[in-house]
Amino acid sequence: MKILMLTWEYPPRIVGGIARVVNDLSKRLIKDGHDVTVVTYREENAPYFEDDKGVKVYRVDNYMINPNNFIDWIMQMNFNMIAKANEIIASEGKFDVIHAHDWLVAYAAKTLKNSYDIPIVATIHATESGRNSGIHNEMQRYINDTEWMLTYEATEVIVNSNYMKRELQALFGLPFEKINVVPNGININMFSGIERDYEFRRQYAADNEKIILFMGRLVYEKGVQHLISAMPKILQGYHDAKLVIAGKGGMIDELKAQVNKMGIGNKVYFTGYMDAKQVCKMYKCADVSVFPSTYEPFGIVALEAMLSGTPVVVSDIGGLNEIVEHGVNGMKSYAGNPNSIADSILALLYNPQLSQEVVKKAKTMVKNEYNWAKIAQDTHFTYQKAICQTMAERQKRQIEQEKARKTKKAKNTETEITNLLAFRKRQAYA
Repeated sequence: MKILMLTWEYPPRIVGGIARVVNDLSKRLIKDGHDVTVVTYREENAPYFEDDKGVKVYRVDNYMINPNNFIDWIMQMNFNMIAKANEIIASEGKFDVIHAHDWLVAYAAKTLKNSYDIPIVATIHATESGRNSGIHNEMQRYINDTEWMLTYEATEVIVNSNYMKRELQALFGLPFEKINVVPNGININMFSGIERDYEFRRQYAADNEKIILFMGRLVYEKGVQHLISAMPKILQGYHDAKLVIAGKGGMIDELKAQVNKMGIGNKVYFTGYMDAKQVCKMYKCADVSVFPSTYEPFGIVALEAMLSGTPVVVSDIGGLNEIVEHGVNGMKSYAGNPNSIADSILALLYNPQLSQEVVKKAKTMVKNEYNWAKIAQDTHFTYQKAICQTMAERQKRQIEQEKARKTKKAKNTETEITNLLAFRKRQAYA
């Protein structure tokens, strides 16, 4: 099967979680014998073309002229994606399916679908309404409407949790059977050969301090502000603790100001951006990983922490709520509630046996349920559904066109006979 992946991020460009999902899924599909081409945005010195372990990756620039705003920037990127996809199709032939990742590539996907009659499978990783707790301005409304259009144009839609399936049904009125729940996966060999590095750990905390780790983007919906607010209660109950916040994002200055105002600067460390190797080391150094999101369609970082052998605390919302069973393979807290976050963290710090038990069960669950081999198979099945449906619709159109042609021909024949009879009648009277 020939698959065209459209995504605005692909390694080394990593904005959020889409890059890793597309990268890992594509490579697994290659192993399963499929032909995968990725068209994405080029950042900095990344090559325009790369054979990434069998995945053909084409990168496009944006226009030389500066866009007025982010929406214009995205539109310009979509035009260049269309041009690149046209080149590829002209030289290598048509694709069987287009896999579009989020609204950012919606216009490229729609144009290519209509130009070449190729079905779209769209993965909605998150929604604008969900990220912002509703639609509050015109830009958000535009993005929301583009999301709707992409799901409308797609033959099949993929979401990564039942929570997201319910959200899309409520937001866009999609038919139940059109939405396929396929969770994100994780490379189960991610931590092979990686052990706790004490020299690395000492950059962030003393040997006697327990590291409470947050890993992710520093944006409102990730709930870092609530974790910081939980620190006084945590420190009161367990003084030898250190909060390490790994990641970058628009809220960093606000979060640092919050820490300073609370007077806990010596107990909170902001690492900034970490590369993949540093991320793995950081998980191995942590004693508890916390993901206190207020909106989270899935939560791949929780899977990473579980696989690393770190006990996790997550909010009881979205995909996180489906991954973690409280007290079994992790701990839950009430979303946006610092007091509840603190209680769950302290429960793990106080009880090493509980931590060991949840870690063991979490690792087993991740390896069995979230490996890419299984997820790629489920994704391939969705591709097949979309292709079969498109073929059926194409056949239906052909039958209708043939029927219309025959009807027109019959009417023309009837008209000719009527005209002939009328002519002969006129001749007889003459």
